[in-house]
Amino acid sequence: MAENVRVIPFWGCMIPVKYPQMELSVRKTMEPLGVELVDMDGFTCCPDPIYFKARDKVQWLTVAARNLCIAEEAGLDIITMCSGCTSTLLEAKFILAEEPELKEKVNQRLKRIGKEYKGTVTIKHIVVMLRDDIGMEILSSTVKRPLTGIKVGIHYGCHLLKPSQIMHIDDADYPSLLENLIQTLGATPLTHTEKLLCCGKGCLDDNMPLQMTYEIFASMEAVGADCMGLICPTCFNSFDIGQILISRKMNRIFDLPVIYFCQLLGLAQGFQPEEVGLHLHRIKIDKIMEKLVKSESVEFAL
Repeated sequence: MAENVRVIPFWGCMIPVKYPQMELSVRKTMEPLGVELVDMDGFTCCPDPIYFKARDKVQWLTVAARNLCIAEEAGLDIITMCSGCTSTLLEAKFILAEEPELKEKVNQRLKRIGKEYKGTVTIKHIVVMLRDDIGMEILSSTVKRPLTGIKVGIHYGCHLLKPSQIMHIDDADYPSLLENLIQTLGATPLTHTEKLLCCGKGCLDDNMPLQMTYEIFASMEAVGADCMGLICPTCFNSFDIGQILISRKMNRIFDLPVIYFCQLLGLAQGFQPEEVGLHLHRIKIDKIMEKLVKSESVEFAL
């Protein structure tokens, strides 16, 4: 078990509003790892790393800096559960460190509410914290039900890895972070041709996002994936409901469960699907659970 890992969870907007099962999975899985989640009041939207930033960069930076001030005042670092939130908060920190005049302008605005951004807080996506602060050995030690035989199609998406000069998380073109984490759970991570493709959520075109979703699922199906493993609620939103839309509009059924990483971790730690919210997904995991039951039966017989 890890010692003295205390972090502030930044849940963002989409997880509390649309996908509380992801928060549930984080709270369930961090306890066996010895990670203490210190909840703070006052956080808002990160804000959005695409449209909000494009509309008013200074306002975007001010809102992000105000969120970071809350963690600074508590003297603890932030973990994020959303790639978009990670991108916004890390990029805001980078920009404010590189441009002192912009930082001063932001702090003049924050002064009105009695806050000052200093730039002292560290921001990590939860999977980065698991790799860097917990480590694969401790993560592996909490696995009670190895996900043996489960083939997971990896989806990184856009915001976790790029821009690489700001994120500094992994090789932006040949990442291995998620593959290593999935392997530690006993599952088989699958690379595929579209694992770095955007989920399409940021596209304004009506047809392009669904076509991108189709390409990603076709790529995973081609390598024999049992499910998709991802780390972002916005991507989840595109893929879970996206499969329903594909079946209706393109007459093509993939039937690939879309699973947030901490839900996979929860299954490996021995939690039941309902305990990490998997029963709330549109694409059910019955086939995956059947595989796990068969795997456990074989192991017990041996």
